[in-house]
Amino acid sequence: MTDSPIGVFDSGYGGLTVMRAILDQLPHESVAYFGDTARAPYGPRPIAETRELALECLDRLVEHGVKVLVIACNTASAAVLHDARERYDVPVVEVIRPAVRRAAAATRTGRVGVVSTRGTHQSGAYLDAFAAAPHLDVVSTPCPRFVEFVEAGVTGGPELVGVAHEYLDPLRERGVDTLVLGCTHYPLLTGVISYVMGDGVTLVSSAEETAKDVFRVLADADLLRPDDLPPPSHGFTTTGDPEEFRRLAVRFLGVGSSVGPVFTSPPTVVRAGMA
Repeated sequence: MTDSPIGVFDSGYGGLTVMRAILDQLPHESVAYFGDTARAPYGPRPIAETRELALECLDRLVEHGVKVLVIACNTASAAVLHDARERYDVPVVEVIRPAVRRAAAATRTGRVGVVSTRGTHQSGAYLDAFAAAPHLDVVSTPCPRFVEFVEAGVTGGPELVGVAHEYLDPLRERGVDTLVLGCTHYPLLTGVISYVMGDGVTLVSSAEETAKDVFRVLADADLLRPDDLPPPSHGFTTTGDPEEFRRLAVRFLGVGSSVGPVFTSPPTVVRAGMA
């Protein structure tokens, strides 16, 4: 099992920032990434539908022989975590609780902000997770256009700065000293978010904190890949367009031509209105 890959699942591309953090922190590990891009986004879908779609994809990763599952999707984490932990014999890591634990430890004033997609915001998943720390003053704000900018390759410029001010100025005025980046696209906007929020605000990346949890889980289970094995290999599978996936993977991972073959695995459950 130690030589088996880490399985990373997302409804789309944002989970590639989680994969990037895993590669940074666990450079000897292999990663198998599965993106359900043909049916993204999950956010607007009913929770039961999201659960069905996510479990189908996670089943495929488990069949691939992964040693740990990472649900690198905020919407799916909220919908399917408990089912996944009961369904599979491998450890399951998600993106919400690791970031919440870090934010609760980092805040100095007890005022914490969460920025996320509209779907994650409406799910209340982060506020539910923060309920274990009732002494904190937590405010959640949706930032839907941030994903649009990231996938277009825009990480700076006056238009993005203006949108960031629109989303973030109310949080700054509330006096938050810690901000959770509650969407896996948002780490690519750390520069502009930090610029608008100011140096006194600690940014908590769900991607970075999830990677730390993966390290902990593997170490505790004695599943870390030995350093003396050959270099690791990484695999990518999408339910959508493999060339579009490759283009965005290069942007999210920052590894250029080292992105290997991208395999296509069409979804078996296609709902009305889905691509």
